[in-house]
Amino acid sequence: MAESKTKISVPGMTPQQFRHWRRTLGLKQKDAAERLGLKKRMIQYYEKGNRDGRPVEIPKSIRLACYALSEGISDFDGLSATPLKIEPSETD
Repeated sequence: MAESKTKISVPGMTPQQFRHWRRTLGLKQKDAAERLGLKKRMIQYYEKGNRDGRPVEIPKSIRLACYALSEGISDFDGLSATPLKIEPSETD
């Protein structure tokens, strides 16, 4: 008997929540892209919620990275976290 795989729907981050996250940290789209290891265009897709008319979901890895940055963590090697360094241009 074949088992059906049911995808459990987990609420994700909305485009509005993503934009709010970025603005709360005082990041420009370019800065958010650099911190998340993405192209600026992906930030724009996430904030718009679609790409060429098709819905764009913000992946769990990006949502978790957003949380880490919000908590002041810039990187994680599996054992320890690297604190986020505040650059002078970001505090202006």
